Amino acid sequence: MRKNKIKIPFIEVFLWGIVVLLLLAIPITSVYVKAVLSETNIALQSAKDDLEKQANTNEGLKMEINELASLDKIQLVANENGLSYNNNNVVVVEQDKEK
Repeated sequence: MRKNKIKIPFIEVFLWGIVVLLLLAIPITSVYVKAVLSETNIALQSAKDDLEKQANTNEGLKMEINELASLDKIQLVANENGLSYNNNNVVVVEQDKEK
């Protein structure tokens, strides 16, 4: 008996190869993209935490500056150093707010 070989066209084999390749590549790519996105979100959250921490530190330092610049504190330091407070000698200097 003679066996008949079925010949499959090259284009069909090529297309099936592409389909199989895509079926393997899509899940792998999806997992990779999710991992990169997760890593980016972790870095973003870390940066937000650092920013919030720095903002709290800045707020605390502003409060300390205001406390140290109060009139009572200035008079106390002046008295400790043998100086007297004369209101007529006080000059107010304002900063330019446009910068």
